[in-house]
Amino acid sequence: MELTTIWFVLIAVLWVGYFVLEGFDFGVGMLLPVLGRDDVRTETLDVKPESGETRRRQMLSSIGPVWDGNEVWLLTAGGATFAAFPHWYATLFSGFYLPLLLILVALIIRGVGLEYRGKVDSALWRARMDVMIVVGSLLPAVLWGVAFTNIVRGVPIDAEMEYVGGFWALLNPVALLGGLVTLALFLVHGAFFIALKTDGQLRHDARALGLKLGGGAAALAVVWLVLMQSGTGTALSWAMAMAAAVVFLGGLVMARRGREGWAFTGTFVTLGLAVASLFVALFPDVMPSTLDPANSLTVHNAASSEKTLGIMTWVAVIFIPIVLAYQAWSYWIFRKRVSGHHIPTGVHIAAVTEESTTQR
Repeated sequence: MELTTIWFVLIAVLWVGYFVLEGFDFGVGMLLPVLGRDDVRTETLDVKPESGETRRRQMLSSIGPVWDGNEVWLLTAGGATFAAFPHWYATLFSGFYLPLLLILVALIIRGVGLEYRGKVDSALWRARMDVMIVVGSLLPAVLWGVAFTNIVRGVPIDAEMEYVGGFWALLNPVALLGGLVTLALFLVHGAFFIALKTDGQLRHDARALGLKLGGGAAALAVVWLVLMQSGTGTALSWAMAMAAAVVFLGGLVMARRGREGWAFTGTFVTLGLAVASLFVALFPDVMPSTLDPANSLTVHNAASSEKTLGIMTWVAVIFIPIVLAYQAWSYWIFRKRVSGHHIPTGVHIAAVTEESTTQR
């Protein structure tokens, strides 16, 4: 296998890892005002009611130890693209400058909200930080779908490998549908993660909400995947897309039976298969041109030299297993559920990540 193909596959794996891990972070953040509201009611008689603040702190504690580590997948994917396919990186980041800037600003806002929410013992301060977390989760959830839809379906690229469209050209109907799909899937993914990682009333409500959102998310995803695969899809990418749909429905069935672990596994695998199917349909292009197929960026004309790719391959072989081992260890350490009694009352907690140590 050529080094260019190996690095295309590696970049695809990095994006798959980012979507399946950061996806539930975004979902938890967006669901903060829904599952964490103060006037929540439950029909489950054997579950003790909890305050909205306790529920919100449960939700944030579930992602507290891992959210910043999940973002490393994005940084690594961007760095790998820059080093392995510099022409792809240049065209992508210049043509998609505004949406990518909005994503970056949103991620910064979300990070500030998560890190500083517990720094001031004030309900108003926490409410403002919650707004930052919600906005910083919602905006990337939509824009990543818009960006990837445009990348796979193609954008206007001239013979100089430059994007010649505008910002509004990226907001076409199919791309906006892609944004709604990633938004919906992340919401379901986040709801099942909350159901898996928390207990008490919140656990039941999260699972019920995931089931309510699941039907709409499935319908949107099927339409979007069909549109994405039409024209550029291969037999393998079609098979992966159909498998994603089947696995998602299986996850909903498991959620209805109260099997949160399998439900979360279903959304996890669904996102992985869906993103992987896009890269399979895209190959050997990395950014197709809608002006002239000869202007398309491919794994060959957008790649670095063989020597550069060879050096990077050895670096990846050495360091990627270390990163994977460390992140797996982190998830194992913080594997337990966060219950309401883990959240101290009347005690000021400095930060979300400190609250998360109660899971040990």
